[in-house]
Amino acid sequence: MRWMVMLMAVLALIATPLAAQDAGGNGGRLIEYERVPAAGLPDQRLTIWLPPGYAAGEGRFPVLYMHDGHNLFDVTKSNFNKIWAADTAMLAAVQTGQVEPHIIIGIWAPGPDRHRQYLPRSLYEMTSGNLRQQMDGMTAGGVISDRYLEWIAGPLKTWVDASFRTRTGRDDTAIVGSSMGGLMSCYAFLERPDVFGRAGCVSSHWPAVDPRAIDEAELKALWDGWFAARLGQPDGRRVWMDHGTATLDAFYAPYQQVVDARFAAAGWQKGRDWESKVYEGAEHEENAWATRLPEIFGWLLAKQR
Repeated sequence: MRWMVMLMAVLALIATPLAAQDAGGNGGRLIEYERVPAAGLPDQRLTIWLPPGYAAGEGRFPVLYMHDGHNLFDVTKSNFNKIWAADTAMLAAVQTGQVEPHIIIGIWAPGPDRHRQYLPRSLYEMTSGNLRQQMDGMTAGGVISDRYLEWIAGPLKTWVDASFRTRTGRDDTAIVGSSMGGLMSCYAFLERPDVFGRAGCVSSHWPAVDPRAIDEAELKALWDGWFAARLGQPDGRRVWMDHGTATLDAFYAPYQQVVDARFAAAGWQKGRDWESKVYEGAEHEENAWATRLPEIFGWLLAKQR
């Protein structure tokens, strides 16, 4: 019943007036929905990028869902006066001839609710003691990532597929985010392998909370068990992971190494099914992610691997 309520609310958006603008010199079209009701969640907001030529043709396009949508396209709407320039990165990847243009669905973060919307619920439920207390302190109101995932994979995707010329299958549906959005992308990829065939987990905030306030060994064991229980076989799926070595990213290597080892142990082939890269000197911020986003798209979204 809740799923149907969510679906009806999102489908109502088809009749909602929208703001649209050219994406600038790079081409494409940006469409913004300022208030998107989602049952059990804070109101959501979307910025959607349609590739050049979308309006003039009849073809269908694969779809990329991205978190922190306010930081993707327009610097005037960003948190830190910096953006991923996701449209530019997509066009650069397309120019290689290995990537088809994707429709990008940018989902804005809901302000103070961001942490509780992106923290994987199934990982949270495995915690106890100090780690649970730290997470509770950063997720006032309770973890809602399970509802967020249900909304993306259900009502939102249904509306996107009904409203735009999309290719709806798993292998044509990707999800990408950074920091806590990186965790959310891994969560979506593992919990809904029927929906998401590609995931980009960029500078994933593996500590989940303040990395100085937790037992590293305890959390590494939790992540290892979490992935071990969910990875399964690749079955044509693909995931990208990375981190830098400066600012907050300096804490990530021990966790990423555990995750990498679990992928290898599960039989996933590096370079084909998964990738994990370290960017020396790269900081935890949008300019660093924008710099490597064409490479990420070029590997993750390639037609063949």
